[in-house]
Amino acid sequence: MQTLTLTLRPLSAFGTLPLGDTLFGQLCWLLRDGMGEGKLTELLDGYTTGKPFAVVSDALPHGYVPRPNVPLYFFQPIEDADRKAVKKQAWLPLSALDKPFADWLSVCEAKDFIEEHLQQHNSISRLTGTTGDGFAPYALDQHWYKADTLLDVHVVFDESKLTADALKEFFEQMGNVGFGRDASVGLGKFEVQATTTQAMPANPNANAVLTLAPSAPQGLNFDAANSYYQLFTRFGRHGGQAVQAGKPFKTPVLMAKTGAVFSSAQFSATTTFIGQGLGGNGQLSKQIPETVQQGYAPVIPIHFDPVEQA
Repeated sequence: MQTLTLTLRPLSAFGTLPLGDTLFGQLCWLLRDGMGEGKLTELLDGYTTGKPFAVVSDALPHGYVPRPNVPLYFFQPIEDADRKAVKKQAWLPLSALDKPFADWLSVCEAKDFIEEHLQQHNSISRLTGTTGDGFAPYALDQHWYKADTLLDVHVVFDESKLTADALKEFFEQMGNVGFGRDASVGLGKFEVQATTTQAMPANPNANAVLTLAPSAPQGLNFDAANSYYQLFTRFGRHGGQAVQAGKPFKTPVLMAKTGAVFSSAQFSATTTFIGQGLGGNGQLSKQIPETVQQGYAPVIPIHFDPVEQA
């Protein structure tokens, strides 16, 4: 497996935050439309048995990874620091990964790369062109990246199934058509500014990993006593043409948020992703039984020493 990093420049607000599993889902629709359903089926062969053709990270601020989701007592305390201010130090520079894990908090940054604003909407009848009698405005979040913000998407991929050039081309298409909710009205636009195939930093003494996308660690025999993560429920829905079929919603999936730390004796400096492919055989969707969900995540191998809480 190789690693491709695509550096993106946002061109509009986003209706959907560009997280790894949702980026993977839209990539699959673009592959289907561009290469045919047969080719997508070929690429997904083995996906739910530990052989993904691609594993996509969140769109992360350029040059940063998320601070690990571990209790603060794992880090060296910062003298005279306000606890609330420390919690906002959410981004770890890639250049600091060679430092000991306990020192990471002192180099994390509290940058705000994104702002949220509410956009007012109202349903309009396509028959009358009016709001009708049931005038019921509502608001949806829009996510605006600050000026000059660049984003990195790290894709671990099987070069025997899909080339780096093809991945770049399909991400360029994604940026042109828009990603996520309300792409049809101009949201989710971006351009690919650069790509690199340089491997992610790795610790030669790795005994754990830091995840760069939501993941599904269930049943994978990680060291539960020394793994730390926050859970959320992914209420997924179909994209592409399946949105118009009347039943777009998928079975909810419990996932670990980006920034999880998983420990295992099987991890090494060459570990590039963890997790599992979910779905298939109607498990996620009755409408499209072959539907799968990215439960994999690109990772950075790290050395993580358990500590006792003081």
